[in-house]
Amino acid sequence: MGEVVIRRHPSQRVLIGKVMLGCGAPVVVQSMTNTDTADAEATTRQIYELAGAGSELVRITVNTPEAAAAVPQIRFQLDALGCDVPLIGDFHYSGHRLLTEFPDCAQALAKYRINPGNVGRNRNEDDPFSIMIAAAIRHDKPVRIGVNWGSLDQSLVARMMDENSRLAEPKDVREVTRAALIASALQSAQRAEQLGLAHDRIVLSCKVSEVQDLIAVYRALAQQCDYALHLGLTEAGMGSKGIVASTAALAVLLQEGIGDTIRVSLTPEPGGSRTQEVLVAQEILQTMGLRAFAPMVVACPGCGRTTSTVFQELAQSIQTHLRSRMPLWRTQYDGVENMTVAVMGCIVNGPGESKLANIGISLPGTGESPAAPVYIDGEKAMTLRGDNIAAEFTRIVDEYVARKYVRR
Repeated sequence: MGEVVIRRHPSQRVLIGKVMLGCGAPVVVQSMTNTDTADAEATTRQIYELAGAGSELVRITVNTPEAAAAVPQIRFQLDALGCDVPLIGDFHYSGHRLLTEFPDCAQALAKYRINPGNVGRNRNEDDPFSIMIAAAIRHDKPVRIGVNWGSLDQSLVARMMDENSRLAEPKDVREVTRAALIASALQSAQRAEQLGLAHDRIVLSCKVSEVQDLIAVYRALAQQCDYALHLGLTEAGMGSKGIVASTAALAVLLQEGIGDTIRVSLTPEPGGSRTQEVLVAQEILQTMGLRAFAPMVVACPGCGRTTSTVFQELAQSIQTHLRSRMPLWRTQYDGVENMTVAVMGCIVNGPGESKLANIGISLPGTGESPAAPVYIDGEKAMTLRGDNIAAEFTRIVDEYVARKYVRR
């Protein structure tokens, strides 16, 4: 993959466990569990699965004493599995009590997420917000101050709406609400610093559920601060809608250099794997050329020339194979995540696309000669025929990886 140079939003360096945010570091992928955190076994399994899929930070709900008590167990079990992914505690109404009453939980987490709209923020030293910030300072943990459209501080909104109504030319209600999101985040961050939390221990987010709102809010937020920023549509939705909406919003902001960590908040299909949101986030970053996670498969969509499903089946098979091999390859070979594999369906674009990939195959379209030329590093290397093309091509890909990439 060629280097993509995008001028990044100048953000502060924030260290979360061993993961670096901001200060020019690569954009980090994160996800969140949907298990009951009190069920330590189930939550550990899901975190391990998410981390294995490539989630570099995993957020867990900490909403009850039972959940808080389970967090150290979850951390212990993950460490025993050799999984050092940092855990983020998601706190809302009772976080101040849980962080105080369960110090082992507070220590086991790598970062706290605080929603100022749900914890309250008074000037008293014993208010919930200040108690949570004090816990972060005591345990030396960074904090994400995460403001959400759906749980915005209504007193702040009312005050800003009232101020807006007195203007000679009042702004649109939606514009005022966007401004309230930003004000809530920045005022909360300022308050956290006044309480003693270091500037470089703060991450901000202002999540909404509409694409244009998210773009507008983060553009304004990036102009007004240098905090590390977490991006993501909240309630993105299910399936293609959630994927398209998240991609549309995040791609614009990332192209403008805004964002240090992202999450694609997909609603999973019933019984579906939570890892889909991780793969989508990775693919957004990889297709934009910002990071590389796994070899990419280039495949044509098919047309009247490709009435056979052979190339579709091979493309799916190869993509699944590459994903399954990547955890091992990542430990063995440097640079294999940058590899591209082309699986093409006919002579129109097949040879050309195959030559441009590291390794490619051009399968015969309808009426074409039953031969599949294979190209390696731009040169025709061989021609495959017969009923065993898929297995032969998979073997060729594996041999190419072992020969091409430097062993660690």
